Amino acid sequence: LQNASITDLTLELKREVTREEVNAALERSADGKVLGFETRPLVSCDYINDTRSSIVDADSTMVIDGKLVKILAWYDNEFGYSKRMHDIACLMASQMAI
Repeated sequence: LQNASITDLTLELKREVTREEVNAALERSADGKVLGFETRPLVSCDYINDTRSSIVDADSTMVIDGKLVKILAWYDNEFGYSKRMHDIACLMASQMAI
């Protein structure tokens, strides 16, 4: 049985924020290639073979006491990593004078 992995990021901020502010900033930052943003209620197996390096699970974002933020982001380590290596190889090839 294959499963994707998850990153659990906890931050202590200087100013108070809301869950909506955090998710809005993450959604704006998501480029769909490296960083994804997902609002659907998916589970680990839904992220298998996903080429994005990290996909924010918007429903799991938490803000505690205004300044403590928890963000969960899914990823398929093998597939996402391989895609980034492919991107780097293509960039290097485009920079080489052949």
